Amino acid sequence: MPPSDAKPRPTLKSIATETGLAVTTVSRALSDAPDIGAGTKALVREVAARVGYRPNRAGVRLRTGRSNVISILMSQGRDLTGHTARLIHAFATELRDTGFHLIVTPTFDDEDPLEQLRYLRDTGSADAVVINKVQPRDSRIAFLHEHSIPFVTHGRSDMGIAHGWYDFDNTRFATLAVEALAARGRRNLLVVAPPIEQNYAQHIMAGAEAAARAAGMRCRRLEEATSDAPGDAIEAAVSAALADTAPDAAPDAILCASTASTIAAAAAIEEAGLTIGQDVDLAAKEPFPFLRRFRAPIIALPENVSGAGTFLARAALAAIRRPGDPPMTHLEIPEPPPGD
Repeated sequence: MPPSDAKPRPTLKSIATETGLAVTTVSRALSDAPDIGAGTKALVREVAARVGYRPNRAGVRLRTGRSNVISILMSQGRDLTGHTARLIHAFATELRDTGFHLIVTPTFDDEDPLEQLRYLRDTGSADAVVINKVQPRDSRIAFLHEHSIPFVTHGRSDMGIAHGWYDFDNTRFATLAVEALAARGRRNLLVVAPPIEQNYAQHIMAGAEAAARAAGMRCRRLEEATSDAPGDAIEAAVSAALADTAPDAAPDAILCASTASTIAAAAAIEEAGLTIGQDVDLAAKEPFPFLRRFRAPIIALPENVSGAGTFLARAALAAIRRPGDPPMTHLEIPEPPPGD
């Protein structure tokens, strides 16, 4: 049994007594209800923090039918440059003071893509779900829509189902990158793309192929490895492409879909005794300024991953709180790379 001098656990009533507000007002302020003023919310949160109030999750669920949890389903890929960390940090930061909490649910490429979603549905352990690596016809989107589970996606599908999403215009990215490579006189392009079943991989290839045709360049996708592969696999595949002695086979330009794959491609170029920016040019997108510091000639286009995390958090909250409203969507349009 607890000692007799143990302090009672702070409750909503404790905060209401200290602030002079009604218990229902305190509860709504802690839930970031839109009809509660900012000053009232600040007062309630200050008192709650001072007295050490923590909501009883079982009680919240009984009272509201909600878990106050949002789950990000995150595939266990190789993220060597903090892409995932930036997304999650921004998402979690946006949830501060909303009453909602973030959990990261790992998924694996060799498991049923619906396994974790069935668990979340059956247990009610999340009020909304965030998914990435979206496919044009994605079974996860169909499942979430069928079971009326609020969700948002990092990326778009081609299914015609209305839901919140944030996406980077990968067709525009590839177009700008190939145009910059063509401006450097490059004529033989190799694309290190994501797995082609993913929608953004298809967007990248569509943009790269169209821009290459317009510039009179040859374009092919690296088939031996994707941008999600381990670095040594990408390096070996790019090395083999560079060593190809068939006429017009070896690339003089490489477009990469990630920072990690760019580093692997750079290693292959230099291992072959070639110089980046002279013999072979590299272009890529990146979540924070790094590549031009790594190798100055690299053509780098920024992707606002932190902005994606912030927007997705807001869109998920909107899907939970205002399910009848049009879903929040945003397409990030990349800017042309800086000139040399």
